Amino acid sequence: MRLLISSLLFISSFSLFAQNETANDTIKEMKTELEEVIIGKKKKAVERKADRTIFDFSEQSHLNSGSLLEGLKKLPGLIISEVAGMMYQGKQLEVYMDGRPLNIYSNELSAYLEGMPANAIEKVEVITHPGAEFPATSGGAIINIVSSRKAKKYLSLTYANGYSFTNYDKARHRFNNSVTISAANKLFSWQVQGGQSYTESYRQNKFYDSSNNTTLSATQADRYNRFYYLKTGLKFDFKKDRLLVNYDINTNNNSSYIDANGLGFASNDRSKSKYFYHDVVLTYQKRFEDPFTKLDFQLNFNDNTSNLDLNSTNNPTPVLDNNSNQNFYQFKSDFSKELIFLDKTKISAGVLGNLLDFETKSFGLRNLDYTRTSLAAYTEAHATYKDFEFIIGGRLESYDIDGNTDTDELSPFKQTRFFPNGVVQYNIMPQMHINASYNKKIRLPNTSSLNPNNTSYQNPNVTAFGNPYLEPTIYNNYEIEFNAFEYFFIGYSVTDADNQIIDRVINTPEGAAANITENFSNITIRNFNFGIPIPYMLFTKGLNETLKFNFNPDEVNFLYVYVGNQMHNIPGVESKSIWNYNLMSQIILPANVKFTATYNSSNTGGNHYFYKSERPINEHLDLTFSRKFLSNNLSVSLYINDVFNTNKQEFSLIDTDFVYNSGYDSRRIGFSLSYKIPSKNKLAKEESNILNDTNQKQDEGLIGN
Repeated sequence: MRLLISSLLFISSFSLFAQNETANDTIKEMKTELEEVIIGKKKKAVERKADRTIFDFSEQSHLNSGSLLEGLKKLPGLIISEVAGMMYQGKQLEVYMDGRPLNIYSNELSAYLEGMPANAIEKVEVITHPGAEFPATSGGAIINIVSSRKAKKYLSLTYANGYSFTNYDKARHRFNNSVTISAANKLFSWQVQGGQSYTESYRQNKFYDSSNNTTLSATQADRYNRFYYLKTGLKFDFKKDRLLVNYDINTNNNSSYIDANGLGFASNDRSKSKYFYHDVVLTYQKRFEDPFTKLDFQLNFNDNTSNLDLNSTNNPTPVLDNNSNQNFYQFKSDFSKELIFLDKTKISAGVLGNLLDFETKSFGLRNLDYTRTSLAAYTEAHATYKDFEFIIGGRLESYDIDGNTDTDELSPFKQTRFFPNGVVQYNIMPQMHINASYNKKIRLPNTSSLNPNNTSYQNPNVTAFGNPYLEPTIYNNYEIEFNAFEYFFIGYSVTDADNQIIDRVINTPEGAAANITENFSNITIRNFNFGIPIPYMLFTKGLNETLKFNFNPDEVNFLYVYVGNQMHNIPGVESKSIWNYNLMSQIILPANVKFTATYNSSNTGGNHYFYKSERPINEHLDLTFSRKFLSNNLSVSLYINDVFNTNKQEFSLIDTDFVYNSGYDSRRIGFSLSYKIPSKNKLAKEESNILNDTNQKQDEGLIGN
């Protein structure tokens, strides 16, 4: 208890320091504006709001040193695995990029996150309570990856790169490069971000039958991934209004060389996969004399094409020739206005319409033609009254789904549903509050789950395929959380899922293993989370001396502890919870070198749906040394990921005798650097991003700001 109280007092000091810094920044800003220079406010490593948690990547060397996938795995409460997919505090995540849904899943999403360099990312928002303004199809939560830094008037440039290697059985290399350029003239502002990454990696997988200790499939794969991306933005100002034009494009070109053997077979295979994705969006923002009244219109189109070929040196006939194409069209409009009601009230409303066309082919034969149309309207109110804050909203959505396979027509799905949401927050004192929330959501089957083709490796004993007959899942999400100064929190949530979409492995009549996707009648997910910082100064100088110290969070040695517990209650299955642990330690060494150590692990025996963990999930220790040079414009990091090479997975597959384990060359040594070429022009000040429009919505005053 004394340690808990000490830590709360410590983070209170953090808050007081932050408030003093803000006041000092304001004074400095007023002074320097006379010289036509603006000083930017220092970023927070973690920022908590009532509906989201924001993790800064741009200044956190332990997060931005490797790939985006590696950085995300270090976030407390976020789990990424082949079995669990991507979850935050027990909630399945819908992935957005720069405020827009990516609409890619499974292997394509993994390849995208592994290819994107983390030092090209500004921040990551985890929206734990998506309000009515977000599509009800967001399910439990949304992760929004913001890729661009602030734009600057006049020419500015940031260059970043990185290199790493592993030496599992031979040296394998990775490198990436990215550049961000922005400028403005009298007619428009523009911003461009582009880059590439090249990855060599090794992975091994094994399926075996524990009843007779027979190996069904054992594979060793050398993988070569090539990823390229380009993000562009134009902004035209028309007095108070503005027009944003964004175009993004990325492509993956990946190869794998696979040695495989198992019961009754041995083969040497090569797979080749290609993904091509582009996205264009037009946004017109209408502004009024009242700065708190806003009207936005947005048109969005993205196209995603993927190809997977698998060939065996033992057989001239191709094993797989699977293709898919997905087109997504969306129009939406959002209106917001502040009213004089209670202390302060902001209302928002909007409409949305989208169309998704999805087509798959196998060896040139079209085996799925799927069309989904959605229409929606919402309204939401954000209000404050004394020490209370409220979000109350509702969203009406209508779905029309139809299609056919090569042998049959899909059962049409036509439905209109209302999805309410609400958050109530009591502010105990500044930056200390407790909130409770409820929302009803739906999860439509994603195109990866629907795809009847195998989109990963297969052999005679192991295969995988989607299910075009899946139906939507309905979620009821309940949560309560206590927050103190953004660093300390404790929370509990319950999700009731009807018709839950799950992946599982089954026995085939031939005795092989098949990974399938199906609906399960009802599942309840319970989740407990706890996080607290512990300053090392408490142990060396005691509580009294600690409270006298004028803290700067970036210059303090501390340990951050996160513990999460996730329980899946599945009728007919004996369930045990999974405990997840995340420890992050920061120590400032001589010469202003920052040392960061991150450790992740979990217990064994817990189950995620129909997978029971036989060893800790994502267990790894990562070390990072970083320092800034040249007036903080040059950031250099050296890192070692998975020092003890423990990031391996093993699961028993419930209702079968199968056991699955996997491992890869996760011990990685490397460096990264980022250089911001300083502008000598005193008028070079920051303005809103034009590669994304997420910052503006945050600045409008979401509850908890």
